[in-house]
Amino acid sequence: MLQILIQGFLLSGLYALIAMGFTLIFSVGRVLDLAYGAYLLIGGYTYFHFSQTLGFPAAAGLALAAVVGCAMGLAKFRLIVKPLGGGHVAVEISTLILAVVLQAGVVLVFGDSSKILLPIVPGVERLEGATVPYSNLLAAVASWIILLGLYCFVRFTHTGRAMQAVSMDARGAVISGIDSDRINAITWMISGALGALGGVFFASYTQLYPGMWVAPLIISVAVVIVGGIGSIIGTLVVAHIVGFMEITVSALIAPELRGVVTMLLIIGVLVLRPRGLFGREEI
Repeated sequence: MLQILIQGFLLSGLYALIAMGFTLIFSVGRVLDLAYGAYLLIGGYTYFHFSQTLGFPAAAGLALAAVVGCAMGLAKFRLIVKPLGGGHVAVEISTLILAVVLQAGVVLVFGDSSKILLPIVPGVERLEGATVPYSNLLAAVASWIILLGLYCFVRFTHTGRAMQAVSMDARGAVISGIDSDRINAITWMISGALGALGGVFFASYTQLYPGMWVAPLIISVAVVIVGGIGSIIGTLVVAHIVGFMEITVSALIAPELRGVVTMLLIIGVLVLRPRGLFGREEI
């Protein structure tokens, strides 16, 4: 039972980090970024290339992954989202195509075989019979530090308050003098950084392979739908519900069913409460 609680805590923090960038994009930009999983894919491979191929320190690899994620987010907004005028279907289809193209690019450069990321922090801690890898503990702690920093940024900075204004009423924000294009660009950059860092931690938790972007995208969609599209609190709470559910099912029933339970949760919430557990909340 202690192992389930510890693993559930570690996985939930990671899921919260992964899903938060997806929630930000929908809350501010009002679109579902179906290439969001590509941030994780490119972030994971960026870390692998610099840290394990070129021998950069782990901290440098993480920083470079975040920078690449930022650049991807900005490029996606400037080259795809803005030219399409925020049209939901067009943006969603275009971003999905982008994810497939990026996956093909990864196969071309790195090959299609799976790769194992070395632990960011080697070693394990044994507590009352439970095994806690230091690398997974770092991922959970880093996730919470990043989420706390994001909360403080959104709540207590001028740019963060502008993001809240655009989230609440984009037209009203423009009338009041807020540069909505700038705010949207910053939001996409933050989302890219969160996704890229989440990709490094996710790949270290599982493994690195060209199709790894699909599972995090499904997890993000699941967390956002169940929590309530655009709800920051909902994202945090449901990330923990999904994380603990998956670990419990994997440990007590069968590892192959962990994803099935998440999908059943989505269906149940859509049938019983289409707005999600927390409804829609502006950031």
